Amino acid sequence: MNNEIRWFARLGLDRKLFSREQGRALYAALGESATLLDFAQKILDEGICTNVDALETAAGLAQQKAEQGPPPDDDPFAEPASGTDRPEKPAADGAPRFAFAEVGRLPDDGLRERLTALLMDCTRHGASDLHLSAGARPFIRRHRAHQFIADHVLTADESLRLNTALLTPEQKQAYLETKDFDCALALGDTSRYRVNLMFHKNGSAGCYRMVPNQARTLADLGFRNAETITKLLTYHNGLILVTGPVGAGKTTTLAALVALLNQQREDHIITVEDPIEVVQAAQGCNITQREVGRHTRTFFSALKGALREDPDVIVIGELRDLETIEMAITAAETGHLVIGTMHTSDAATTLNRLLDVFPPAQQTQIRASVAESLRGIVCQKLLPADDGGVVLACEILVGNTAVGNLIRENKPQGLRNVMETGIREGMCLMENVIFDLYQEGKITRQTALAQIVNRVLRGKIT
Repeated sequence: MNNEIRWFARLGLDRKLFSREQGRALYAALGESATLLDFAQKILDEGICTNVDALETAAGLAQQKAEQGPPPDDDPFAEPASGTDRPEKPAADGAPRFAFAEVGRLPDDGLRERLTALLMDCTRHGASDLHLSAGARPFIRRHRAHQFIADHVLTADESLRLNTALLTPEQKQAYLETKDFDCALALGDTSRYRVNLMFHKNGSAGCYRMVPNQARTLADLGFRNAETITKLLTYHNGLILVTGPVGAGKTTTLAALVALLNQQREDHIITVEDPIEVVQAAQGCNITQREVGRHTRTFFSALKGALREDPDVIVIGELRDLETIEMAITAAETGHLVIGTMHTSDAATTLNRLLDVFPPAQQTQIRASVAESLRGIVCQKLLPADDGGVVLACEILVGNTAVGNLIRENKPQGLRNVMETGIREGMCLMENVIFDLYQEGKITRQTALAQIVNRVLRGKIT
């Protein structure tokens, strides 16, 4: 039996395209000289599986995997000695393990216990996310790279059982009705996860984001100009924005800022999150943490209500629409320190996104408001490190007089010059920081070139 057929048999059995008995009989009829094409065509001819697309997908994947070597089973059609499905392939690099082939036979209590153990193993392994999706192999994301933790392809039923095992009956009903569901999951006193569930063409899918059990310091996160960011937190009013692409660590940074305020001030902090991730215990500050969907309908309604709740600091998990952004700017102008996040890549893009959501008739007024209230923008991204981990790159804009004038006059093209001359105030450009990381040997030449477009800096990369 060649490797292509071995892999095709494994995938076909996992996806229930044919049974072990059917596959064994077909292969015996075809003989040792059979090719993958012969085997797949025979399945169609016999009417065992009429889903041509599914067979073609499995065959294509089998050909790819066969190039990397044979599967663990010498004979995938042989009956396992234990009477159960074949054992999972051992996970590489000490990655978490789970007998996914047993999901259909486990009772609900047993499945919850196994899944809880898996999530905790993922945390210990340093994974940032666990993905369980119908029609795909389970995998984790570690250091921004995908790593499969099993070769078993989850069926629709298996994926649905896994992704609803830890939900309450009310949460499960909401998920099945809306087809989309977000929640925070707490396992024990120290393990928390941000969960996103959805449905796609193959069935249920879930992403489990590992949440730190406590906030880390800015220095621990890798911020070079931590003192500049700390200085921004000394203001008692104004707007601070933390920005970056998805997965850049904005929520972790936000938690670090709240923890710093909690240590240094005696104020009332209101956070609005979706969902609550890092739980912050009161120290110097009283912290009120609210979750969208559970404690309030939207970010806007929570922000509107927060202004009547005597806050000193308001933290908004995401500034995503006109109403929320307008209310945040108003709160920053009326004596509150407002900290929010946006999905933008640099300071100039952040300002454009912040301002362009407003209609032309409001542009003059809103530019004046932002110019007056903006305290700073912290843009961040995580890059693959040379040692296999990740390293933080960060751009910082401090809202000084020159920046305010550029905002009022709608001249974003001048921001780069202001930031280059504002080094003494703690400003830094993303490309310069990335170049420094390259010179320090923390990132590879390829990573640096992929992130830097400035010709002068690119010319210095050897």
